[in-house]
Amino acid sequence: MEIIEYRPSRDQLVYTFGGAKPAMTIKPGTVLKLWSEDAFNHALTSVEDLSSEKVDLRFVNPQTGPFYVEGAEPGDTLVLHIVDLTPARSWGASATIPFFGGLTSTDRTALLQDPLPDTTWIYHLDSARNTVGFESRFGDFRLELPVEPMLGTVGVAPPGGEVRSSLVPERFGGNMDSPEVKAGSTIYLGVNVDGALFSIGDGHYRQGEGEACGTAVEGAMDSTIIVELVKGGAPAWPRIETDTHWMAVGSSRPMEDSWRIGQLEMVRWFGELFGLHAMDAYQLLTQTAQAPIANAVDANYSVVVKAAKSLFPSASAYDGVHTDLRDRSAGI
Repeated sequence: MEIIEYRPSRDQLVYTFGGAKPAMTIKPGTVLKLWSEDAFNHALTSVEDLSSEKVDLRFVNPQTGPFYVEGAEPGDTLVLHIVDLTPARSWGASATIPFFGGLTSTDRTALLQDPLPDTTWIYHLDSARNTVGFESRFGDFRLELPVEPMLGTVGVAPPGGEVRSSLVPERFGGNMDSPEVKAGSTIYLGVNVDGALFSIGDGHYRQGEGEACGTAVEGAMDSTIIVELVKGGAPAWPRIETDTHWMAVGSSRPMEDSWRIGQLEMVRWFGELFGLHAMDAYQLLTQTAQAPIANAVDANYSVVVKAAKSLFPSASAYDGVHTDLRDRSAGI
């Protein structure tokens, strides 16, 4: 396998899906070792830094990419297997941002109230113990939490020449903020334009489901990813496969529509995996699915619908590419 390392300079970072020239062209089967900047674009480095003063909303969620994949055409399936995610700094930052988050009024949920306090937390990484430290800003409480790296954003260029902010999750992927986008996971994305033009970024050192305040433990990330391509078979919405689960991600508003999208995509996937009629797949999904919230704060809300493989007969998605890539990753 060809291994390519890419660390973008600040002027090479992009802030949209679609509308950007490719950083490079790669072949299917390539291993990418990538560095990505944190979601705040390195603007918050201490608890004295406030998002209202330091964060430029035009330049948040910087993306590494996009990458043009040779042979990728609309209707194909881009396959990204995450081999490893490693924090690239000794600290991560989180913040409450005025009029942003799941438990405050926003520009869309407009209420007559003052914003929550503009506050920054810095989580220091203990690499020996593989933990990040929470330190209270309004009291005297400390807690060590396990590092659980994930990528908040992974996506391809949208169809129709659209250019979408890197803050938005949609059917092209984007800012889904799912903790399932982690090492060992395989992401399936439908290709919309020649070359797919995929990007990654928004590294999180850990995040609870829902990302309640709108920011995780945000940090620069070193990512190792194997890129593959399946001709045809494009899923309508992002799918994720691990050794233990099949998953689909829906992103919309209101949140029940995100749930519905994920449920429908899993009904379709059950049909592909087991040859089930849609009504039988619907019934089976009803008795087996879990539906964790990925985020409740972005321009769209994301819900993951997941089914445990242990409940079903053995089945091979996309000709077993997840298992193949997992086995290939052992040699990297």
